[in-house]
Amino acid sequence: MTADPTEAPTGGTTGGTTRGTTWARLTRLARRVPFTLAVVATMLVLGIVTRSLWSPLRDRELLDTVAYGLPALQAGRWWTPVSGAFFALVPAQYLPVAGGALLMLGWSELRLGTRRAALASVNGHLVGVLGAALVLLVLSQTSWAWADRTAAVLDVGFSAGALAAVAAASATLAPPWRGRLRLVLSLYATLALLYVGLLWDVEHLLAILVGLALGPVLLGRRPRLELPTFSRHEWRIIASTLFVVSAVVRILLYFTPSDGPLGASTSDSDAMTVLVGAAISVALAWGLGRGSRRTWQVAGALASLSVLVGLTALVAELLAPDQLDAQGDVVSSVPQLVVDGVLWVLQLVVLVAGRAAFQARSGRRRRAELATGSSDRDTAIGLLKTHGGSTMSWMGTWPDNHWFIHRGPDGTPLGYVAFQVHRGTAIALGDPVAADPQTRAAVLQAFVDDQETHGLKVCFFSVTQEVADWGRAHGRRDVLVAEEAIIDLPDLEFKGKSWQSVRTALNRAAKDGITYREGRLADMPRGLLSQVRAISELWVSDKGLPEMGFTLGGVDEALDPDTVVGLAVDADTTVHGVTSWLPVHSPGGEVRGWTLDVMRRLPDGFRPVTEFLIASACLSFREQGASFVSLSGAPLAHSGDGTAERAALERLLDQLGEAMEPLYGFRSLESFKQKFRPRHEPVHLVFPDEAALPRIGLALTAAYLPGASLRDLARAGLQSRRDDDHVFL
Repeated sequence: MTADPTEAPTGGTTGGTTRGTTWARLTRLARRVPFTLAVVATMLVLGIVTRSLWSPLRDRELLDTVAYGLPALQAGRWWTPVSGAFFALVPAQYLPVAGGALLMLGWSELRLGTRRAALASVNGHLVGVLGAALVLLVLSQTSWAWADRTAAVLDVGFSAGALAAVAAASATLAPPWRGRLRLVLSLYATLALLYVGLLWDVEHLLAILVGLALGPVLLGRRPRLELPTFSRHEWRIIASTLFVVSAVVRILLYFTPSDGPLGASTSDSDAMTVLVGAAISVALAWGLGRGSRRTWQVAGALASLSVLVGLTALVAELLAPDQLDAQGDVVSSVPQLVVDGVLWVLQLVVLVAGRAAFQARSGRRRRAELATGSSDRDTAIGLLKTHGGSTMSWMGTWPDNHWFIHRGPDGTPLGYVAFQVHRGTAIALGDPVAADPQTRAAVLQAFVDDQETHGLKVCFFSVTQEVADWGRAHGRRDVLVAEEAIIDLPDLEFKGKSWQSVRTALNRAAKDGITYREGRLADMPRGLLSQVRAISELWVSDKGLPEMGFTLGGVDEALDPDTVVGLAVDADTTVHGVTSWLPVHSPGGEVRGWTLDVMRRLPDGFRPVTEFLIASACLSFREQGASFVSLSGAPLAHSGDGTAERAALERLLDQLGEAMEPLYGFRSLESFKQKFRPRHEPVHLVFPDEAALPRIGLALTAAYLPGASLRDLARAGLQSRRDDDHVFL
């Protein structure tokens, strides 16, 4: 058989092409990081010329010539902050010094550009080196032993400049990665200085602070000192990380005792005690990462107890006379107590500040409830699927709610009301769920009687005309708080001039390779889920307020197996937008419609992604037999009837809505929905009388923003971001 003459050349060409492509990519990458390559090349060349690559610099006289530090500056060696940047003390350090510079400087240069990265790293290095020398010069005039000891040390390397560049480049990242990177840098610098306290730890802390301040300036923005806003997921990550760090610190101190600024930090415990303590911290970190309420309670109790015990021991140590060891030296546990207290206080602060993120029930409790049927939530879901509910009903099954179960004489559940309690007010969410209007009326009255017996005011939020009519019949007031946008699916066709923007979105998506994926979020590939979380974290961080709740869900709610998500995904598997849809059940459990909940997009992604996602979902749900979709009624966006008795509440809702409009775009969202030509159904708030309005207003604010303080609201109100790309997305 004659061989195909094209086989060998084809294989060789393919291999050569692959190698050529890889080399071309490396060449292009190298051209983008000239400053980084120049720094690393200078390190290696000087290492060869001075033989420092194989002969330890710290054992040679050359160290005094090139190394920087307070002794060098006092001796008039002004060039050392520059010369010392390109050396390592021992040959083994060249790998982390040169490799770290290559990675950290290279990444920063790719993010910032050559000029900005050079400015950030050089300034950070000089401020770190000279600032540390100045700080130690001042502190060495005291009797502080650590300052005297550290002031006599010489150092080399460019690690401070590299860390400053990374800190500056963090300004180019989008939330949540920007906050995560800054948190890691700050935590590293602080703990390293407290627990280790070497000269370069002082330099690193100063350099990182310079980099954080320079980053926004280099990008043409004004630096602002503000607390970051974290979602529930981020709070869990932070809390979990702190407890992991605590475990690592315990182990490191056992094997490598430190002698930091506050004195010697050693572990007097035996190995078993250290390992058990570390294991407890890791176990708590695991539970906090899952948002466990029980773990949060245990962790908070341990952190509080540790802080109290530490303070008591510190006071006793300060009041007690100094003790002497066998050599006659003064022995004190104050440094250890203070250093340990830093982590305890950090843990406690994070647990308290992020308390709303830790509401998940334990797996054992959940399994027990499923086995015994004792869970009110499970009972409520069962009633909802049996009797059906309104477009708001599934929101009432979210774990943050409580459920009032109305039972018959024989104990059989007849119906329920989902509610939350804030500011002394029981806020019922949506219509009651029961078999018929008469039973629903009985459920309403039983709920009011029960809550008022406990001294609570009662209001019904986002309810239909049926509940409003019941309220009027029982002497209650009502006000229109929203108009729900409903799209009927059976006859839906995107034809005509009024549907032009929707058709354009669908056509552009097809042209750009954007496809619609629908399913349960928990069942989707990990890569897609990670992108959905990142988009959500970016949206939360950009708003300046904590993640909203009550009738507004997030990724945690979207992970519910009964909830369907729609994703806009391109050919590179990049998620450009996400929507989540809550089921609307008819009697018997059949899903007759879907209610829109989460709707968020990737900044700078496919621009008409929201139109594409909603239109695609409508077409998909219609094929599945659903009769309608609800685009929800934008909370705090309402049209009043102008009567005097409702004016006070309408003004209150208007003011609250206006304060949060720049952040959440409720009214802009309502305008956006009109592209889909929906019909509108009124949504009401039913309340006892006008005297209860102030308390109801505060309760609604607390319900929507459970983690926001008055300071958060005031700070957010000063912002004026009204980017059309972030309309509730």
